[in-house]
Amino acid sequence: MRELIVTEFITVDGIAEHELLPNVVWNDAMTRFKEDELADSGAMLLGRVTYEIFAGHWPSETGDFADRFNALPKYVASTSLKTVDWKPAELLDGPLPEAVARLKQQSGGNIYVHGSLSVARQLLGAGLVDRVRLLVYPGAAGRGKQLFPSDAPLALELVSAVPLGNGVVAMEYRTWKA
Repeated sequence: MRELIVTEFITVDGIAEHELLPNVVWNDAMTRFKEDELADSGAMLLGRVTYEIFAGHWPSETGDFADRFNALPKYVASTSLKTVDWKPAELLDGPLPEAVARLKQQSGGNIYVHGSLSVARQLLGAGLVDRVRLLVYPGAAGRGKQLFPSDAPLALELVSAVPLGNGVVAMEYRTWKA
C-alpha cells in the first residue's frame, strides 16, 4: 500500500503560509531534503492553488530534478478546475477522503502532498496521512494558516530531526494510528 506524506515549509508556531516564513538562505542540505522526497515519490497530490502555481512554473524548468518532478503523476483536488494541462495529471473524482483512500490502495509509490494546506488539513483530519515531513523555519509568525487542525489532537511519532545549517530543521513524523 502506498503511503500518503504531507510535506510543508512551516514556522515553529505551526504556520504554513510561504509568505510568512522568515528569510533563510537555501542551502545544499535543503536541496538534499527535497531530492530525497523526490526519490521517494511516486505521485503528487495537489490542491487547485498549488497545482496552478506549480503548473505555471515547473514545465519551463530544466535539469534532472525538474525532469523527474514534471514526470510524476499528479492528482489534483479541485471542485472548480475542469481540466489539467500539466501532464501527467488527473482531477480527483468524488469526496477527497474517499478518492485518496482509493489512490493509497493502488501501486505506484508514495504520494506526496506538497503545500496544498487545505488538502493537507482535510487529510490529516480524516486520518489518511501516514507521514509528515517538515522544513521548520527559525521563527514564529504569530498569525496565519496553521498546518494542523486545531479541532482535533494529532499524535505524532518523531522519526528524525536534522538541523540543516541555516536555522531550518528537517523533521519527519509518523502519524500515530490506534
